Amino acid sequence: MAENISPSQKARPADDFLRLQDLWALFLPKWYWFVLSVCVALGVAVFYLVSTPPLYTRTASILIKDDGKNSGSSNLSSEFQDLGLFQSNTNINNELLTLKSPTLMTEVVRRLRLNETYTVREGLRRRELYRESPLYVSFLRPEEGVGVSLTLRPTDANTVRVSGFRKGGREWDEAFSVQPGDSLPTPVGTLTVTATPFPAEWIGRDITYSQGSLKGATDAYTAALQASLGDEKSTIIDLSISDPSIRKAEDLLNTLIEVYNENWIQDKNQIAVSTSQFITDRLGVIESELGHVDENISSFKSEHLLPDVQAAASQYLSQSAENKRELLALNSQLSTVQYIRRELVKKSLTQPLPASSGLENDNIRGQISEYNAVVMNRNRLLANSSEKNPLVQDLTASLRNMQTAILQSVDNQIKALNTQIANLRTQEAATVSQLASNPTQAKYLLSVERQQKVKEELYLYLLQKREENELSQAFTAYNTRVITAPRGSAFPTAPRKGQILFVAFAVGLLLPAAGIFLREMMNTRVRGRKDVEHLHLPFIGEIPQSGKKASRKKAADAPATLVVRSRSRNTINEAFRVVRTNLEFMMGAHTDSRVVMVTSINSGSGKTFISMNLAASFALKQQRVVVLDLDLRRASLSRYVQSPHTGISNYLNGQVSDWRSVLVPGTSEGTPDVIPVGTLPPNPSELLFSPRMEQLIATLRSHYDYIFIDCPPVEVVADASIIARWADLTLFIVRAGLLERDMLPVIDGYYDERKFQNMALLLNGTEAAHGGRYGYRYGYHYGYGNYSEKED
Repeated sequence: MAENISPSQKARPADDFLRLQDLWALFLPKWYWFVLSVCVALGVAVFYLVSTPPLYTRTASILIKDDGKNSGSSNLSSEFQDLGLFQSNTNINNELLTLKSPTLMTEVVRRLRLNETYTVREGLRRRELYRESPLYVSFLRPEEGVGVSLTLRPTDANTVRVSGFRKGGREWDEAFSVQPGDSLPTPVGTLTVTATPFPAEWIGRDITYSQGSLKGATDAYTAALQASLGDEKSTIIDLSISDPSIRKAEDLLNTLIEVYNENWIQDKNQIAVSTSQFITDRLGVIESELGHVDENISSFKSEHLLPDVQAAASQYLSQSAENKRELLALNSQLSTVQYIRRELVKKSLTQPLPASSGLENDNIRGQISEYNAVVMNRNRLLANSSEKNPLVQDLTASLRNMQTAILQSVDNQIKALNTQIANLRTQEAATVSQLASNPTQAKYLLSVERQQKVKEELYLYLLQKREENELSQAFTAYNTRVITAPRGSAFPTAPRKGQILFVAFAVGLLLPAAGIFLREMMNTRVRGRKDVEHLHLPFIGEIPQSGKKASRKKAADAPATLVVRSRSRNTINEAFRVVRTNLEFMMGAHTDSRVVMVTSINSGSGKTFISMNLAASFALKQQRVVVLDLDLRRASLSRYVQSPHTGISNYLNGQVSDWRSVLVPGTSEGTPDVIPVGTLPPNPSELLFSPRMEQLIATLRSHYDYIFIDCPPVEVVADASIIARWADLTLFIVRAGLLERDMLPVIDGYYDERKFQNMALLLNGTEAAHGGRYGYRYGYHYGYGNYSEKED
């Protein structure tokens, strides 16, 4: 019989695909949650927008010059190649890290006093008065790293009230009045308030002064600063920062570029300063030696009255002239090389070597220039890191290797110079031997004059190089060129009102949707037809929720009324008509009376409501219908007929002899007859075993077309099992939202075991969906969208 209901009754495989229509049917009944959530989210977003100060972004672009490729300085640098000046290459990545270093930002914060803020409340937000405050605070002994704040209020043009002192988490309630320019001892330190000319509207307004730690402000602005390469193949760096004050953002970028240039110039001139110190020291020594030589020559000539020995020995001196010039040059070279060796030994790895002044060996001069460049690069890396930095360690190893190479080259040069000097002295000795006939005084005078010339030439050479070195410092240019000065839009870049409102609107929609969806996914109770359609027993239909949901207590106290009415075409009436049709099809065209037993697995499923209204739907077809209230413990169905004091219990226990005396006939068209419970008996199960019960069912079969029996739940008492032997069909009621889904196999087991006669399942209490369809979100709809929902 179960196979003949309809093709739609056949079990379909489980389908967990969530359709858009299902979501719409799930969310639409809870539309008020979406409205409330969107209103709250938009309210929070609006509050955030009106309480958050806007941020303005300023950007600047600077070009980092590469000295190794800059031909513009070639003419100037060629004049100082022998001193090793203007020979350095710029690493763009190192400069990028330098611009982001806390060292530079600390100096910027200190110069602009960015760790001190002056704010005034405007509406729900506070506006910073950068360079606009009418009052300024300065402490006599400022403390680093301690947060201090206070409130300034100009009471008139000459008096300021200072209050709201806070320092290091401690607060004071004291208040002082001070005139601008006077010192004021306060709990947070001695301070001075200075005033600028300000309009009268500032009088009476509170200005909050806050002083944070220098390190905290440095970290904050370092994190806010963005530095990036404009292009991978270029040396242009783009700088940007966002701040509530446009002027502060521009000042910060300008000061950062200024501090960077100053530091670069200082590093660049470090070699020139070392070279200048070397030249100054050598000039002092040579000047002293030259003075002694001049004094010796003058004293010797005055004492011995010597003639001009050059005229007397011109024939020999011409031969030795060349030897003297070479010896002079070699001695100068040897003196310079020896000094460089001494400096190389005693200099540390952090100090550059003096430029190789007067040294003709190009190899040593190039090694010294390369050594100085590595020293400067190591010092710059060491300033922003430590000795353990792998790059610093690599540069240290390179410097040590370069020291060894330079020492070896210098030693080789010294040996070569000594060998050349020895050879020249040998030649000079041979020449001097030719002058043996000259007086000993002439020989001595020539030796002293030779020393005089050597010292004089070296002295003049160093004087010239000292002036050139000073010029090199004066001509040193900045390493950067500003391509784009700090600029930006006059409109704030954050917070973005449209984006925030859109996100708030989306969140307002998503939160209730997610909550409803999660609540639905966590619901373990029967939700709709899809949860029961896989069962073996036939599915006879579903009844939508009638009106608003009410608690069981309220439902028990409420007056019982029929919802099935004549000529009514609303959703619930059509649902009962569908169930009636399916029930007739399931029973078949038998002439015998049909006894329908209505029960459930738990209480509160609505079996009494179904019994009475389903019977009324049959009565509307001019069928003879009677409803028996056999729930002898609760008598719920009896409330439809005002719960009379006599009923079936009185008939079964013999107090009433004729069943017609307990029958409550229908009062109007479409109203079934009802046999109420009457007096609640103490022994319901024993009464159901009474022979009069079987006689009553047999008698009713002959008088009525349909007999509906409202039974207790099968899992609560044994009454339903007793009544089942007289039933032609058992209608199992499952209440959506009440029965746990894990109880469905129990009902299916009743069907498989044939515990009840011709079982069928009816789903009760499904929620009506949008458009006249009803059924829970799993998509079983009758489709009576064109019918009026109006009751007759």
